[in-house]
Amino acid sequence: MRVRVATTALGITAALLALPACSTDTTGSKHQTPSSRTGKSTKVAQESAALSSAALESRLLDERDLGSSYLPKPERPAQHDDVTVIGCPTLSELGGDAATGGTLAFPHKAEADFTYGGSSSEISEELYSDSVKKLSDGIGRIFDAMTDCPTYQVVAGGTPVDVTSQKLPALHADGDEQWSQLLTFTAGGRSTVVKQTAIRDGNLLLVVSGSPALVDRHLDKALTKAASAS
Repeated sequence: MRVRVATTALGITAALLALPACSTDTTGSKHQTPSSRTGKSTKVAQESAALSSAALESRLLDERDLGSSYLPKPERPAQHDDVTVIGCPTLSELGGDAATGGTLAFPHKAEADFTYGGSSSEISEELYSDSVKKLSDGIGRIFDAMTDCPTYQVVAGGTPVDVTSQKLPALHADGDEQWSQLLTFTAGGRSTVVKQTAIRDGNLLLVVSGSPALVDRHLDKALTKAASAS
C-alpha cells in the first residue's frame, strides 16, 4: 500500500486508490483514546540551516536498519485522477493540488518505501527540512484537516472510498511536536488500516506511515537516525 502525506491531505487517499483492492490490516495493536497534537513548546532560538535533500536521504532507514524481511518498493507512477471529498468541508478547502499525489511542498525532502515479508504490509518514511514555523504550520494544517471529520468519502477516478479518521495520543518522548492518526480506508467491501505519525525535531520533520505494527516497531529507530549527524 502506497501511503503518503501529500501536498494536501487528499494526496494520501489519492495514492491509496491506485490499489486494485485493499485488504484488512491484521498487524496492528490496540489503539488508545484520541488526543490532539502534543509536544514540547517551540523554543524561540536561532535555527540551524535547513538540511539538503542529499543529507536527508542519508538519514532514511534502509534494509540494513530494517532487516532482511523488508524490500524496497519501486516508485509508483504519479496519479492524476480528479479527487472529490464528500462530507468534510475542512478537507475540501485544502485545494485541488492534492489530486496529484505529490509530497509535502517543502524544498528539501527524501523518502523511502518498503514492503514486509512478501505480504501486503508496508511502511513509508518521509523526511523534510525547512524553518520550524513552516514545518509546524504545514504538517499541523494537514493533520488537523484529516481528523476534523471522523468519517467522509473520497472519490478518485470514479472509485468511492469511505474513510474514517481518529486522532491518536502522542506517545513519543523525543522531538518538539508530534501528530498521530489512524485512518481506515474501505472500498469494495475491503478495508485497510493505516497509522501515520509525524514528529518535528527542530528544522527536521519525520513522517512514518503504514501498517500500525510496523510504524510502532520502527518509529524510534527512524527518529534516532534522522536526528543524528550525517
